[in-house]
Amino acid sequence: MTTSIKRLPGRMPGWAKVLTAVVVVLVVMFAGIRFSLLPGLRDVFGTETHDRSGPALLRSIQDMSRYEAASGNFQVVVDLEKDAKYLPDALRGTRTLYVGAGTVDAYVDLGKVGDKDVTVDGDRTSATLRLPHARLGTPALDPDRSYAVSKQRGLLDRLGDLFSDNPNGEQAVQKLAVRHIGDAAKDSELTARAESNTTGMLQGLLRSLGFKEVRVTYGS
Repeated sequence: MTTSIKRLPGRMPGWAKVLTAVVVVLVVMFAGIRFSLLPGLRDVFGTETHDRSGPALLRSIQDMSRYEAASGNFQVVVDLEKDAKYLPDALRGTRTLYVGAGTVDAYVDLGKVGDKDVTVDGDRTSATLRLPHARLGTPALDPDRSYAVSKQRGLLDRLGDLFSDNPNGEQAVQKLAVRHIGDAAKDSELTARAESNTTGMLQGLLRSLGFKEVRVTYGS
């Protein structure tokens, strides 16, 4: 009587499992690249963006009496460096080079003009207006024209980014850019241009109503 003995397959060696996994990954990646090169087919590794934001809610409405008479475009290069006292920069410290671009508006608040600030002669051919000086609005940073040129971070700062809710935050350089843009607007002739444009607008408006002489002054 002959008894047949079946051999049980031996276990696959560890190195063979690793090699098989590498081959499978390479095959999948190669297939994905080939699919992306074919016209009409999307990349199997592509990502999709879904906007699940809620609707914008109107919180308040304010009546505006400002005449926006001029607007200035500014750009500043911010070089912000933060160092630790007793640690080398490679271990702890950050340095960010940031280009900030934004606008500042200059306006004249016509809502502060009272009855005593407007004088009209009897035959309504001459008018004198006294307006408040032009003021600067809040600087507005343009995210489409502002960007970080370079970022350098120490090892500890990079590790901290892994556990931060907002890694590589640029709030500090953005606030600094806004401050520099605001200072540049104060040193510019933006308010003078706003008063000149306001004067031209009012003179053209009143002359179209029949006034021959229109005088506009500025003061408190």
